[in-house]
Amino acid sequence: MFKHILKWIGGFLLFGLILLAIFLINLIWFRPWNLNFFYEKVFAETVFSEPELLTQLGLVEQIGITSHNGKLSDESPAHQQMVIDRWKKDLKQLHEYPLDRQSASQKLSTQVLDWFLKDQVDGEKWQWHNYPVNQLFGVQNIYPTFMANTHRLFSAKDCDYYIMRLAALPKKFDQTIEGLQLREQKGILPPRFVVEEVVKEMSDFIAKPAAENILATSFKERAAKIDKLNDQQRADYQKRVENEITAQVYPAYQKLIAYFQGILPKTTTDDGVWKLPDGDAFYAYALRENTTANMPPNEVHELGLREITRIEAEMRALLDTNGFAGKPIGQAMDTLSKDPRFLYSNDDKGREQALAEYKRLIDHAVEESKAHLFYTAPKAKIDIRRVEPFREATAPGAHYQPGAQDGSRPGIFFANLRDMNEVPKWSMPTLAYHEGVPGHHWQISIAQELKGVPMFRKVIPFTAYAEGWALYTEWLAKQAGWYNNDSFGDLGRLRDELFRAVRLVVDTGIHAKHWTREQAITYMRDKTGMGEKEVKSEIERYIVNPGQACAYKVGMMKIQELRSRAQHELGGKFDEREFHDTLLKNGSLPLEILEEQINDYIQKKKV
Repeated sequence: MFKHILKWIGGFLLFGLILLAIFLINLIWFRPWNLNFFYEKVFAETVFSEPELLTQLGLVEQIGITSHNGKLSDESPAHQQMVIDRWKKDLKQLHEYPLDRQSASQKLSTQVLDWFLKDQVDGEKWQWHNYPVNQLFGVQNIYPTFMANTHRLFSAKDCDYYIMRLAALPKKFDQTIEGLQLREQKGILPPRFVVEEVVKEMSDFIAKPAAENILATSFKERAAKIDKLNDQQRADYQKRVENEITAQVYPAYQKLIAYFQGILPKTTTDDGVWKLPDGDAFYAYALRENTTANMPPNEVHELGLREITRIEAEMRALLDTNGFAGKPIGQAMDTLSKDPRFLYSNDDKGREQALAEYKRLIDHAVEESKAHLFYTAPKAKIDIRRVEPFREATAPGAHYQPGAQDGSRPGIFFANLRDMNEVPKWSMPTLAYHEGVPGHHWQISIAQELKGVPMFRKVIPFTAYAEGWALYTEWLAKQAGWYNNDSFGDLGRLRDELFRAVRLVVDTGIHAKHWTREQAITYMRDKTGMGEKEVKSEIERYIVNPGQACAYKVGMMKIQELRSRAQHELGGKFDEREFHDTLLKNGSLPLEILEEQINDYIQKKKV
């Protein structure tokens, strides 16, 4: 009898395993029966093919999946084409799920994924129209930043993975060079200044002894906090790290340097993408991809000019009442940026004071946001750090890095403190609100913590939404009274909004109207009064990332438009905190889909 029971149990288990095998085969190799499984399949295929992204997200370590932390993402042309082919397959399969059988939430997910996949497929024609090694976000400076700030380092196994990733760098750089050579064959070379700057950056990076390189110093600092390691183990790991830097990392950089030294004579000082094959069509695509709006370059350019005129009028009124009557705006802001009242000392003490002030501003913004502006607040913490010295010369003024999904790493607001004369105190509040709270950290963390939505909805990036939101929150801070009794801080806010309007003009100027880099630098300097180093970094950023800088103002103005519509149509029913939650509760969206969601909210609220 007992053997009979065991036989039946064994039969049930075998049947269950067969069903599981059928389910997994369908999930992995075919279109899943269930739409929700399909969403997760698309997401899983993406992240599991990109080890660095999987590490950054911090999704699977808590269930014991860690091997990806010893690998680097594939940079080869073959991998790039494989990804595009997968997007094509995913788009075709997505269209096989009937819309009339989907719930409202599924329809929104399908709509968002459809927009994203179509954009990726449309981009196949332009997949080589970029510069994967550049002064702003090239593989050569992303790698050390990733290792120092993102690679997990909590155990001995994590230390082993760190060393594996050091050893893997030569292959990654070889794949990068393969892609660069393919671009070269297609007539796609970066501008001369890009080559000159990345050669200098990489040469400086490998000039230090291995023990002094950030890959070694950051490892030493973080390994010291791993309780389960004793001093001898730490010393052994440190020696292995430094050996890998010398034997693997530095030769890989030297090979990349040699490639760029070789192409330098072939480069030109033409900076806009108009110079590339079908460059005008590519730029139109880049604008659409970044703004998620159908705006041709001339329309974006004219929008920028109109916004400059409007913002300058507001600044003029403030300047006239604060001792700068009649003085040109650019000159007045340049004078204010050099006023000793508003400057920290240009040394480590001044940098520490600035970081402390950023923390104070963000702490205050968190308190005020929770109390008055939002019903929903993220759980994720935020850290404020200086941009690492090895990349600060060409890095932008600030940027935000999202935290890990599992909470093991906070969101990070990076402030560029290369020259404290570029960081006047009146410019700091609006930057803290944009990068931190209630800007990027607030929005991205809320998206990561959403419940009941497919994973891709928590992380999918749409620049116009994310940057439009962050710029909107700079304006929101003014509406919330955070600049009461702070005319200079309000001038800083307006100067930064003017700066974003100028971006519309110079980005389209460079890429559609054949402006030179020097012409764009002069225009931005004259209009904003920003520092020369800062403006140079900004203009060079737009050159290697066409269209991205236009997303801020386009996104902000759409959100303001939707807010005005809601206020007008709802009247006394308008609830600012509820409106903000509605903007954020679905994660990042293309602007046209965001508008549909707000219109639906307004109609339901009316009833």
